[in-house]
Amino acid sequence: MKVVITAGGTGGHIFPALAVIEKIKEHGDNQILYIGSKDRMEKDLIPKEGIPYKGIEMKGLDRKHLLKNFKVLKIYYNAYKEAKEELLRFKPDIVIGFGGYISAPVIYAAYKLNIKTIIHEQNSIPGVSNKFLSRYASKVLISLEESRSYFPSNKTIYTGNPRSEQIIKIKKETKASLGFKNDLPLVIIVMGSLGSLTMTKKIKELIPSFKNKKYQVLLITGNNYYQDYQDIKIPSNVKLKPFLNNLLAYMKDATLMVTRSGASTIAEITSIGLPAIMVPSPYVTNDHQTKNAMTLENIGGCVILKEEDFSKETLIPLIDKLVFDNDKLKKMKDALLKRGVNDSATRIYNEIIKLVRDDDNA
Repeated sequence: MKVVITAGGTGGHIFPALAVIEKIKEHGDNQILYIGSKDRMEKDLIPKEGIPYKGIEMKGLDRKHLLKNFKVLKIYYNAYKEAKEELLRFKPDIVIGFGGYISAPVIYAAYKLNIKTIIHEQNSIPGVSNKFLSRYASKVLISLEESRSYFPSNKTIYTGNPRSEQIIKIKKETKASLGFKNDLPLVIIVMGSLGSLTMTKKIKELIPSFKNKKYQVLLITGNNYYQDYQDIKIPSNVKLKPFLNNLLAYMKDATLMVTRSGASTIAEITSIGLPAIMVPSPYVTNDHQTKNAMTLENIGGCVILKEEDFSKETLIPLIDKLVFDNDKLKKMKDALLKRGVNDSATRIYNEIIKLVRDDDNA
């Protein structure tokens, strides 16, 4: 089977794509081509994984300056033509898109070439690309039931987010392997795969407040913001990392997480039942991270702390209260586990095979 995967922009799109690639590779000698953008994080991340990669120039719509979109439409048309040429060369059996601007010209080109297509939506409110593509895709797979109403009912299937199955299989890494004490709780703080300038300023102010706490803190800063922390004194129970490829393994030994509420994070914490304080990014389209977090807060699986309210005066007491409240943590964990889908990548693989076999039998 020959498969084209397309996704780009952020880890929320790319990591689910990688999880499905991993699942496809488990089932024989399948050929995979990843089509991404030339200037987003996938251009470095995917080749490092040893996956054949094609970069195409693509930009998103500018909602603030509509006149600039004439240039974007020209870029889109050129991306569509380039994607079409690449698909004609590679001759895939199926093309699968996981969101991001780059997925639009690739999936549409596949549709025009009568190639079977699947799109996967990670968030409760779909992105612009997936809303547009849903009318052309052969199947629409969703991570959250809340997004079903945005797509055609006759081809929308609830599979969950494949990142959830990935974390289940990963072997736990102990706190001690990072230099922490195994007998003290671990709180992980991470504000998205790229980090956040706004949150970096806020987190720097509260780090000294962790001194002498009876728990430990692992702070993932994001590569772009690691140097911003070099001018402050870090307490001995706090460790900073710019990025951790195996963060999922350490999440399995954590007590609590302070995090954004992107789609992959939702999948990860529901899969392993990791209680969280969620700080939705207010800068995303349609405020979808708030909607994501609310799906968990409504079942008692997380506590939402708005970015505008985030400070040492609000976060530290909240962590202090939660991290040693075993009854509350257990209720949160149980609620999250009930919500989790632990075989999502397998469900998606099965939908891929159904489509490809239908084509073979046509």
